[in-house]
Amino acid sequence: MKKELLMASALVSTLGVASVAQAVTATMAGSMKVGAEFESADDLGTDNNQVHDQSNFNISLSETTDAGTTISTSFEIVDEGTVSADDDNAIKLTFTDGSALELLNAGNAAGTHAAAVPGAGGEQGVGGTSTNNAPGDLDFAAGSTALGVEWHSAADFLADGLKVSASYSTDNGLAKAAAARLENSWGVGATYVTTAGDSTVTVSGGIADGEIATTGTQATSDKGGFNIGVVAVTGDLTVGVGYGDGDTFVNSTTNGSNQEIDGSVMKAGISYVTGDITLALGVSSGEGKDGAFGTAGTTDDSTDSTSASVTYAVASGVSAVIGYTTVDAQNEGAATTDDGSSWYIGASMSF
Repeated sequence: MKKELLMASALVSTLGVASVAQAVTATMAGSMKVGAEFESADDLGTDNNQVHDQSNFNISLSETTDAGTTISTSFEIVDEGTVSADDDNAIKLTFTDGSALELLNAGNAAGTHAAAVPGAGGEQGVGGTSTNNAPGDLDFAAGSTALGVEWHSAADFLADGLKVSASYSTDNGLAKAAAARLENSWGVGATYVTTAGDSTVTVSGGIADGEIATTGTQATSDKGGFNIGVVAVTGDLTVGVGYGDGDTFVNSTTNGSNQEIDGSVMKAGISYVTGDITLALGVSSGEGKDGAFGTAGTTDDSTDSTSASVTYAVASGVSAVIGYTTVDAQNEGAATTDDGSSWYIGASMSF
């Protein structure tokens, strides 16, 4: 590794002539997580014990022009058994008034403003092979394509504590295929921060819509919906609740396997910090009716989970965590392999 760094330094020095632009400012961050998970499945599933060895490395790049506009982007390398690179990162322009514009891979504004509801730490979960399509994220109805832009207002937009965003994305020009895909989307979102006594209260949410493209049967509803949430922080105590509702889809190379989903999800959580210990508890309840394109589902898929964790700060950047999750799930109203419970014990180091 030392040789590679020396070679890279020499190359940069060689290229550092007047005709070549100087390097932008780069910052690094990352983490390493190692732990053991113990899954106990219900009657239809299989018990499973495994070791999680996960690492990620993030590089953020930014520079400011003479006019005061900051140009920034980032990329991430994640190793969760197989190395992968996250290249879905926008070029972001931040202007002198505090507003910003993201270009390409910008995302959906409704997802940007989804509430950060507290949840348990750890890597525990219950795996299975069911086709349960109950949603689990508040922003499940907020989609986008790579050819998109998103605008963010400055702080205190129109009112103290208010920030808003708006986004739009379009398709890549490819011909429609049997597998369904998102053709275009739009979204708007807002976050409002205020105080109530000793508490800081954040209210956030957004709405989104998008069109689905396919050469076969069209879905009865396109992708779209809304999310809303409230998070309150009082000293070391954080409490939050959020709700999302809308339509989404899953695709397949076989047109008949495209699924449309009408779903909703509720999430609530609480966390409390006492000294070096963080206690967290979260619950999630998702429901979805799925069916082949053109035929709305009539029977519920559902996933209800409760998770708790204790995290101890061992040293600066080093923490140990014990987490537990229990899941009750149904697919088309019947028992599924997604049921069960899971323990996790591990540690993480971050910089």
